[in-house]
Amino acid sequence: MECVVQGIIETQYVEALEILLQGLCGVNRERLRVHEICLKSGPNLGSALLMPKNFAGFVTSEVRLLCDLEQTVKHVGGAMRGAGAEQISVLVRSMVESKASKNVLRLFYSLGYKLDHELLRVGFTFHFERAARITVTVSSVNKMLKLHATDEAVPVTPGIQMVEVTAPATSENYNEVVASVSSFCEYLAPLLHLSKPGVSTGVVPTAAAAAASLMSDGGGTIL
Repeated sequence: MECVVQGIIETQYVEALEILLQGLCGVNRERLRVHEICLKSGPNLGSALLMPKNFAGFVTSEVRLLCDLEQTVKHVGGAMRGAGAEQISVLVRSMVESKASKNVLRLFYSLGYKLDHELLRVGFTFHFERAARITVTVSSVNKMLKLHATDEAVPVTPGIQMVEVTAPATSENYNEVVASVSSFCEYLAPLLHLSKPGVSTGVVPTAAAAAASLMSDGGGTIL
């Protein structure tokens, strides 16, 4: 499973966010260019087999094929449910990820999955350890005008970039991972607000002032 939060930031403040992340994470960024193909099935294709009992079952199964230098299959299942899940600001969901061959798309089509949408994400990532292995991804999200035509991709929301913070977890340690992700997100609050996927919070009014301060200071404190 994984813990995840998302938010948005105006492109003009991304450089300041990168400076902040460099200081917080203490590692160099990695370039990102991923062609993401999202496939979905009906609710009866066995997605419940991959979900712990305290997760929402019998939902549409979603598979993401991530294509960069190699191909990765990411199965996104249901979110954790119950009173505890409602009280935390981080989404905890079942997730299985694995490397795959070039024939994997044909395989999922034969299993009954259908193409839902495809995107091209371009940006950068930071990977670091902080009571959990946290990944921060900052990217422009682009849509394809033609099937698989990544060279003709155009921005979904010009001037806006997506920020996602994820961390792997287990049923035994997800509380600690949630706490670690939540704590880390507080450091980003002057520039953007991060919340559960699907919960839109928009841009924050303090972003311009925070970005100006970061650009003048040139960095942050390594955690």
